[in-house]
Formats: sequence, structure tokens, C-alpha cells
Amino acid sequence: MGFFVIIVSSRRPETSFGGRFCARMLLAAITALLLAACASMEPQDSTPFNAAAPLPPPRVPAVDEKTSAEHRRMIALFDGEYKYPPAEAYLNDILVKLANADEGAAEPYRVTILNSPIVNAFALPPGNVYVTRGLLALATDASEVAAVMAHEIAHITAKHALQREEEQKRAAVISQAASVIQSKQKSQEVEALAQKTIASFSRQQELEADQIGIRVSAKAGFDPYGAARFLGALGRSAALRSSLMSQYANTGKPDILATHPSTPDRVAQAINAARQIGAPGIGKTDRAPYLAAIDGMTFGDDPAEGAIRGRKFLHGRLGFAFLAPEGFVLENASQALLGIKAGGAEALRLDSVRVPQTTPLTAYIASGWIDGLIASSIETAEVNGMPAVTATANAGEWNFLLAVIRFEPDRVYRLIFATRVLTDEAKERFRASIDSFHRVSADEVKAVRPLRLAISVAKPGDTADTLAARMAVPERPLDYFLLINDLARGDPLQRGERYKIVVE
Repeated sequence: MGFFVIIVSSRRPETSFGGRFCARMLLAAITALLLAACASMEPQDSTPFNAAAPLPPPRVPAVDEKTSAEHRRMIALFDGEYKYPPAEAYLNDILVKLANADEGAAEPYRVTILNSPIVNAFALPPGNVYVTRGLLALATDASEVAAVMAHEIAHITAKHALQREEEQKRAAVISQAASVIQSKQKSQEVEALAQKTIASFSRQQELEADQIGIRVSAKAGFDPYGAARFLGALGRSAALRSSLMSQYANTGKPDILATHPSTPDRVAQAINAARQIGAPGIGKTDRAPYLAAIDGMTFGDDPAEGAIRGRKFLHGRLGFAFLAPEGFVLENASQALLGIKAGGAEALRLDSVRVPQTTPLTAYIASGWIDGLIASSIETAEVNGMPAVTATANAGEWNFLLAVIRFEPDRVYRLIFATRVLTDEAKERFRASIDSFHRVSADEVKAVRPLRLAISVAKPGDTADTLAARMAVPERPLDYFLLINDLARGDPLQRGERYKIVVE
């Protein structure tokens, strides 16, 4: 449950697959990434804004939550804690205000900033709120962040995870009974109905958390319209990402995040909730202090956890880099690096698996993890001093060129390219990308500097175009400038107003 989608993901490209791999899986993975935006591992009794799966049952929190295993797990899932004292102090001050405004709250929550460009937030009892760098970069003022944090705390105070667990138990009992006393088809219908009921139940919880969060943040003195503004920014963020990744932005299929309402619906309900409190203009936004608190923060990928710079992907901590073929747009997802070429006719996936040193790569590539492998195509190779094996495969209307590269004694990286027609020209491009895979030097890692937020004051004559020209993002700087400043095309800048830009 929760608000969000990713701006740019930064997850470790390590994974292990228990089943077979095929074209459907590759394209489905990319489509799901674009539409669901990496809905991932939920913490117990918390509600990530971009979650798409039911929460696990709540557990009794550890006495010292800051050192608890759950706290450490959450930090590890989002690439570690990001220490930025000005932002931490500012956000903790907001949490104190929220606690004072909420009669049902106990001690104020404390914030942990996560080192991830994913737009996400969640809370863990008894008093931890987590927000990512990506969320702080997208928000434009304190009222938006206050609404987000109040929303997450509301899920806990309203005991939503416990209620969800009870609803799931009830649905499981009904489904089990149906499977015993009715036909297989009928039991499947009952199970489908139960899942639909749970999804509806989740949507209601989400809307309830919205309503509670808006009321509490308004009572704390913040603009109650902040939640609606931020929800609108989320929709624009998703649209920008999807357009960058080509055709999958326009599949025409329903929103796969079925556990919560569509963004337009939530925006409308959030505006209505704010109107019940007062007309626009009430409450504070605290835009200038908020922007001052995040000035200088890292923006986008942390090179240590995987940075995308155009077609190049470099992972400083894991120590490798490679160059995607011309025309590919990359997305660093939770279990792999994914890429797609404009038009959707080609795709790629890079991931890693554990393969014992004693297992020959020729045996591994033919071990059944990919559908349609053409055994006669298997060839041994060497990629920048590392043992490798390549092969081709065919599954339905898709053809593959694959490579497995032994990077460490028991660690193998897999590069998988999918195309409808595997021409000699396509093979040449894909093989060039495979040959670019290499170990990185300290100097190469150092050369990929992280981007950061900077606050610029609009001067006479400044426009969105002139400030966007200073943006260091590699793709569509004007669109990103408009996105992180909550502006529409053609909106004039206000002289003396502060705006976010991204610089090296």
C-alpha cells in the first residue's frame, strides 16, 4: 500500500533463479518494472508507498529498534543509511510537530534517510520512519513530506497490518473450504473473489491512511493540500520514467498496483479531504527551509551501488562495468539491470548467480535455466581476461544471445539480450556489449561522481530552460527540472524563488 513509484532504482544486481528463464519472463520483468516500479520486500507492520503485495504479519518490535534486526534489514534493502544531518534534523522537527498534533501518538518518531533514489517511505514500530533520498528530491516543500510521514505513521496507529492479516486468514479459510467441498473451477473462482476482496480492503486502508495523514499534518500547521501535490508529482514521475523506457508506457492495461487506487483517484480524494479543512492557502508549506535542508544531497544513483550514465553501467562496490548497445535505456532494478531499446524490439538483462567453481560454464549454460537453448551454438570465450561462454536460444517469437562470465570463483554474471530477429548485425552489437564487461579500477570508480541537488535562486531573465541547461542529468534535463520543482511546461519562474537543480 502507499503512494509511490521509482524515479530511478539503485538495487544490487545479484539474484538467483529457481526456474527456467524465457522471453516472456524477460519482457514481463521489464513491463512489471515500468508499471509496478519495483514493488518489493515489505517491512512488517509498515506500508511502503509503492508496495504491491500484502504485508507480512506484524511482530513484536525489539526493545532497541535502532539496533534491531528489522531496522538493519530495512537499511540493507535500500543501500544503507544516508547520513545528512541538516535534513535529518529538519525531518525530525516535523515528526515532533506531527506527534504533538496526533492525540493518539506516543513519543515522536525518528527519521532514517535511506541511500536510495527510489521514491519510498515506510514506518516501523515503535518509532522509526524511513524516507529515501528519492522521496526528498521529489518533494518540493515541508507540507508534502509531512503528509507522507503522517500517512505512514497512520498505517501503524490504525493497525492496518494486523487488520490485513486477519482478512487474509479469513480468505484463506474460505478458499480452503471451497477446495474441499466444491469443484476445482469453483474453488478457483472463490480464491479469485477473495483476492479481489483483499485488494479492495487494502485500497480502503490506503485511503484511510491518506485521510488520517492529511488531518494530522494540517493540525500540525502544515498545508493540507501537500498530500495532493505530492501525489500529482508521483504520477508525473511515473509518466517520465515510462516515456524514457518506450512502448511499455502505453500498454493500455489496468494499473498492476491493484492493492491501491490509481493516482488520479487518490489525488481527487486528497483534495476533497483538504477542502474539508479549509480553502487553499491555509497552513504553511515551509518551502525555503525545506529546500535549504536538502541542499547538497546526493541525487539519483550512488555509484558505489550502481550508477547509470547514459549507456554505461558501473557498480563500484561489486567492481564491474559494461556498456549497453546504442539506443538502449537502462533501469537498475531490484534483482537485475534491465534495458530496452526504443520501440521495444530489443531488451537486455544483466544479473548474477552463484555457480560452484567446479561447474564448467559450458555445463551451467546448458543446465536448463533458459528456454530454447540451442546446444550447437555454445562457444567458449574470454571477456577481458575472464572465462566466458556464449550461446543463442529461441523461445516463441523471441531470440536470445546470452553470455555467462565467471567474475569470481563462485560468482557468474549473465548477460541476456532479446530480439525478435537475431541478425548478424544484432549479434555484432550484442557481442560488443558483452566484450565491454570489465573489472573497474579505483580511478574509473572515482571518475563517476555522484550527482547532487543544488538550490538556485531565480534571477531576472531566468526560465525553466535556462536553469534546466545547468542540470547534469544525462537524459531530458528540462523534464527532470520541471518534475522536481512541480512545474508544468510554460510555467514562468518566480523572480527570487528557489528551485532545485542537479549538478556534479
